[in-house]
Amino acid sequence: MTRVYISIGSNVEPQRHVALALASLRERFGVIEVSPIYRAAAVGFEGDDFLNLVVALETDMSVDAVDRELDAIESIAGRTRNAERFAPRTLDLDLLLFGDAIIDRDGIRVPRRELTQYAFMLKPLVDIAGLHRHPQDGRSFAELLEAGNFAGQRCERIDA
Repeated sequence: MTRVYISIGSNVEPQRHVALALASLRERFGVIEVSPIYRAAAVGFEGDDFLNLVVALETDMSVDAVDRELDAIESIAGRTRNAERFAPRTLDLDLLLFGDAIIDRDGIRVPRRELTQYAFMLKPLVDIAGLHRHPQDGRSFAELLEAGNFAGQRCERIDA
């Protein structure tokens, strides 16, 4: 079994779409570990705040199969693939980590490059995997959060 970490984000009816994502992930993968929820400002465009969180799960699926499942869940939420990169989202599911694998092929890149750049990905990951080490960098995610420069990135925990 491989431990997988997935970032969830939504700024279009976010409570509904986050609930849909969590229910769909449980239906497809079984037990999931869920981080607290964060409210973060939109990045790269003017828009409503996002709700962001990270989930962890165990799977025996391949990385390609997991990626397809995430795309299917996004589609159920009304996400269209031809939309702009920096735009409002009904649901955004990003594969952050697939065990300790380092993969860069066919649109799949893990660990996700943006993971250490954005507080809305790193903060909730630290809540559930703070001592886990980045497969390329070697530092723990808690160390990466402490060392990071997230000035100007509003990201507030709203779920205790």
